[in-house]
Amino acid sequence: MLTVSLAIILGLIFLVWSADQFVEGAASLATNANVSKFVIGLTVVAFGTSAPEILVSITAAMSGNAAIAIGNAIGSNIANIGLVLGATALITPLVISKENLKQDFPVLVFVTVACGLLLFDYDLDVVDGVILGVIFILYIVFLAKIKLKTTDKQSDFTDQNINQDVDQEPDQNALASDSDEPPASNVKALGQTFIGLIVLIISSKALVWGASELALEFGISKTLIGLTLVSVGTSLPELAAAIASALKKHTELAIGNVIGSNIFNLLTVLPLPGLLAPGAISENIFDRDYFVMLFLTLLVIALVFMGKSHKITAIKGIMLLTIYFGYYAVLYQTELLPST
Repeated sequence: MLTVSLAIILGLIFLVWSADQFVEGAASLATNANVSKFVIGLTVVAFGTSAPEILVSITAAMSGNAAIAIGNAIGSNIANIGLVLGATALITPLVISKENLKQDFPVLVFVTVACGLLLFDYDLDVVDGVILGVIFILYIVFLAKIKLKTTDKQSDFTDQNINQDVDQEPDQNALASDSDEPPASNVKALGQTFIGLIVLIISSKALVWGASELALEFGISKTLIGLTLVSVGTSLPELAAAIASALKKHTELAIGNVIGSNIFNLLTVLPLPGLLAPGAISENIFDRDYFVMLFLTLLVIALVFMGKSHKITAIKGIMLLTIYFGYYAVLYQTELLPST
């Protein structure tokens, strides 16, 4: 039992640490190679925020524990909205940008509904995985076009300002404040990327093994383990990033991180068990857990439009946290009590 507990605890700790190291190293390599920040954000950072979920799902599916992989994907989205947004809103109100309202929220709703239609037959097979993969590619193309247009407009606006102020002496303080922290050297970045990836793989295997053994030890379903312990553990990077963003008053980063992570989870993490270990899913996955995820997704949008300003306030955060922990109470009633 001690070995299982250590595997879970250390697996979670090193999973979060290694994901951070991998992203930091890969971002430095991309910057040193003169790759645009947009491309870095679209690829390296997007992968990095969901790296724990992806690695855990791959490991679980290939180990014959598809229930953990599916529970991890859906449970992480529930945790991101109920726990991450709810807890972050207690620190400071989360302001929702017009870009999130017009672009990201509609995409999140579409992807969530599409996943529901695929899970409606209580089965996740190769075809479902391929469909989600195709939607992911289309989403990346859509995202690239939208963001590039935005970047072009910002560039044009900046060029106009430069032309107007060409004769003015630059503000040295402004230049200093706008400078970015220099990236790590290629040697250090390669080391971070390599070590981060290796530790990611090892820690994800340790976590899945420990979670599976824990489920067997106490007679708990692997789906429940995926929905709770694993999903919360793999959502720790999102929670840490959201709280850090809130403390620094970068509230749009917090909400954007959660929305992007949830879309990424449904389009990259959820398809993995369908592609690697296709088969029937537990009825509770769709009848209970999927609808909780859908409800929270729609609730966040409704909360955003409540009031004059598009904000998730502390009161709304308490509401999200209450629903989240209420969901855990339902899990306890439906999953644990029958087995005792």
